[in-house]
Parts: sequence; C-alpha cells; structure tokens
Amino acid sequence: MRIKPLPPDILSPEVRNVHNEIASLVGRSQSQVNMLDAQGALLGPFAPMLHYPQFGIPALSFLRTLDTHATLSKTVREVAILTVGGAYGARFELYAHEIMAAAFDIAPGIIATLAAGSRPSGLNEQEAIVHDIVHALVTGHIVPDSTYNHAVNLLGKDGVAELFFLISGYTFIAMILNGFDIPAPGNNE
Repeated sequence: MRIKPLPPDILSPEVRNVHNEIASLVGRSQSQVNMLDAQGALLGPFAPMLHYPQFGIPALSFLRTLDTHATLSKTVREVAILTVGGAYGARFELYAHEIMAAAFDIAPGIIATLAAGSRPSGLNEQEAIVHDIVHALVTGHIVPDSTYNHAVNLLGKDGVAELFFLISGYTFIAMILNGFDIPAPGNNE
C-alpha cells in the first residue's frame, strides 16, 4: 500500500464534508462491504481521492453520477464491474463487488469466474453482451458493430451509453487502486 487512509479528524473542513458524504452513501448502498478502518477513515479508492482532493473530488462527482442515474439492472452492473476488476486484478474493487454481486444473487461460480478474468457460463443475454463489451474495451479493442448493435437491441442506446461510462468509471477506479497498490481490507500485501 502506497497511501494510508486518512482519519476524518485530520481532514480540512471541505474534505471532511466529502468524507462524511461518501461514508454515508456507501453505508447505505454498500453496507455489506467494509469501507472504513478502525479510525473511521475511508478505504479503497477513497483514500487517494481524499489525499488529492483536487483530482479526487471531481472524480467522485462523476462516479456518483454513475449511481444516481443508473438504469441498468444491478446484476448487469455487477457483471460489468467484476469484468473490469478481473481484467485489471484490482483487489479492492474485486473485494467490494464480489460481495455486492453475491448480495444481488449472482451465482458464486459466475462471480469467481468474472473475478478470475474469464467469461462464465450461465450469464443471461444482457449480462453476456455486457461482458463481451467490457472485455473488448479493457483489452484495447473497439467494440465491433455487431456487438454494439446487439447491445443496443438488448439495452437500448441509452443503456449502452451508460455501460460505456460505467466501464470507464470502474477502469478509473481500478487504475487508482492499482497505482496506489490498495489492498482489500485485511490483505496488506
């Protein structure tokens, strides 16, 4: 780990307000996931975002938009996020979203295969096309027309656009996590 979580009592008032808002949001939407350490400091991608608020706060606004305007189903979103996390090996991203995927009743075998960076069997048609699009993008490819058109038929143009932004957001998170070598809680390797 190249950066330590910031206890809220040492933050400037502006950054502390952001910390408190994030803690409240993740406490409501991801209560199953350990997002705070013993001192109440935010873990995962939030630590570097609070260390560097000039970059982190605008990024958080974008990431929050991905949640507040979400129209894709929770399972489709989790397949996308786990595919990104699996592609990049982002430990905290995988930790958090393996838990969330299980909470949304995604089968353990599917979760494990996505986290390992592979394409599982048992995905429904929407989840399968989402995996294919994420895989194309995280491996540096343009989404083929046939894949894009099939996704539009299944998710609508707005849904596909939302998917592209979701992939971008979680690729960003994976880069921050990996750049700062942020582990999953309890795994400080």
